[in-house]
Amino acid sequence: MSQAVGDNKNKVYKVVLTGGPCGGKTTGQSRLSSFFESIGWQVYRSPETAFVLMSGGVKFTNLSRDQAYRFQENLLKTMVQIENTFFDLAKQSKQNCLVICDRGLMDASAYVAREDWTRMKNDNNWVEVDIRDNRYNQIIHMVSAANGAEPFYTVAGHGTRHEDLDGARVLDEITAGSWVGHPYFDVIDNSTNFEEKINRMISAVCNRLGIDVQDRLSSNSKKRKFLVKKVGDLKNFPQFQDFNVQHDYLVTPSRKMQARIRKRGQHNTWTYTHTIRRPEISNEMVELRMVISNKDYKNLFAQRDERHSSIYKKRRCFLWNNQYFHMDMFEDTCPPECKGLVLLETYTTKTGRDLQLPDFLEIEKEVTNNPKFSMFNLSLKDPAKFEREHLNSVTSEDGL
Repeated sequence: MSQAVGDNKNKVYKVVLTGGPCGGKTTGQSRLSSFFESIGWQVYRSPETAFVLMSGGVKFTNLSRDQAYRFQENLLKTMVQIENTFFDLAKQSKQNCLVICDRGLMDASAYVAREDWTRMKNDNNWVEVDIRDNRYNQIIHMVSAANGAEPFYTVAGHGTRHEDLDGARVLDEITAGSWVGHPYFDVIDNSTNFEEKINRMISAVCNRLGIDVQDRLSSNSKKRKFLVKKVGDLKNFPQFQDFNVQHDYLVTPSRKMQARIRKRGQHNTWTYTHTIRRPEISNEMVELRMVISNKDYKNLFAQRDERHSSIYKKRRCFLWNNQYFHMDMFEDTCPPECKGLVLLETYTTKTGRDLQLPDFLEIEKEVTNNPKFSMFNLSLKDPAKFEREHLNSVTSEDGL
């Protein structure tokens, strides 16, 4: 299925993000959304219908076979309706649209016996070629951490997940098998670290769409950050997208863990993200990023860490000389340390002066890896007090 064309000649691309337990689907959805929004696409996210219904108190172990059959049948009907709502919105949009489906119709076949699946298709006149091959443009399967990244496998924080390693591997294989036959089916395995895994997933979508991301998503691409002295005239910028962004850090149970929420949007339409950064496992920092609802955002907002100020900034995203940049302009409502600060960032494999910076900006210096310019430190109300508390915490833990 090639990409569709909307009513306004816009591109409409429907991708299913599926996978085994603890495969990175949640973080992947958030990162994929942010990437496409930053290049000017409208992004819609069709939620995981099974999670929505299971969160209502349904327990498969308590269902009879007939109840399980009816539940899966109704789940699919609900999924079709939800997806069609987003597909229709995308078709009517004036922007290019990416619709990310958190699992697709064929995922349901992994949870019912083969004969029940055949019966379900016959009862509802569903043709497998249509619901597997013709409904979506691309399928991305995120392989479970239980298969190749075992130290990172966990079901913590997922109320409807309970599989052990062996169970997760079996479910991963069955889920992937349900999509075999789709003409554009990409499997993202655990052959690299998690950050590279996410980048490979985004690259897979971009490649299918013919979007050139240069080396931004390369496996050895690194973030480089620059302090901008003068922004210059707006007319000197290439085509860009501006977003209003608010960051807030949350209270965490451990000093080694960071949690933050982000509100990002245009024209009073917002996307909300919750990010948790956990201590290193096997020399790799674990970061979980998930898109959340406005209600969840408000609930988490009440858990702000009072040692940090809110960070408000305007993020400008643009392409220059085939390199993708975003420039953060910190607003006057920010703490004094970052009020009026302007930082330019990009991901690249280029080092030193091999990276050409926009000639319409006056760059003061590179600040990559300078802790003074980390958002966590910039948001601290009293850095000296925080450092003292941190040292005391380390001493206390060492004495246990």
